Amino acid sequence: MEGILGILILIADIYAIIKILQSSASGLKKLIWVLVVLLLPVIGLIVWFFAGPGRAGR
Repeated sequence: MEGILGILILIADIYAIIKILQSSASGLKKLIWVLVVLLLPVIGLIVWFFAGPGRAGR
């Protein structure tokens, strides 16, 4: 069961990184967000979902 959860988190992290790189944020902000998602896979993903680049208008 842990393997499936790990794969789901990996897929979600890859999705987040792709969306970060496609965002209109500056290069430095993109780099910081990608590092946060890579270094803190679960927490970084949650923080990106609620506060990531492109979320200011929501």
